[in-house]
Amino acid sequence: QVQLVESGGGLVQAGGSLRLSCAASGRIVNLSAMGWYRQAPGNQRELVARVGTGGTNYSDSVKGRFTISRDNAGTTVYLQMNSLKSDDTAVYYCNLVIRTGVVGFRDYWGQGTQVTVSS
Repeated sequence: QVQLVESGGGLVQAGGSLRLSCAASGRIVNLSAMGWYRQAPGNQRELVARVGTGGTNYSDSVKGRFTISRDNAGTTVYLQMNSLKSDDTAVYYCNLVIRTGVVGFRDYWGQGTQVTVSS
């Protein structure tokens, strides 16, 4: 099993910064990608940023403001969030993807951390 532990959420004023961390542990084999998703009330969960074998990608809404990175072991992922806006308010979820076969993948999710940006 894989466990994901997130930290770093909180309340910040618009224009401020936060840094989220997600540490993965357990049986991590054939790691394909790690990333962050978010879900605001009434909205679907959406990709924020992801880093993996396919490269790094960001949602258009956070490009130039957020930066995703990983530690040398590749099992901790960070999300540096700058110039935060009220629209960034959401629960942020860490995601880890493991390749299970030629075309198979399995997703793991963290418990979520609340980010609230006050205007």
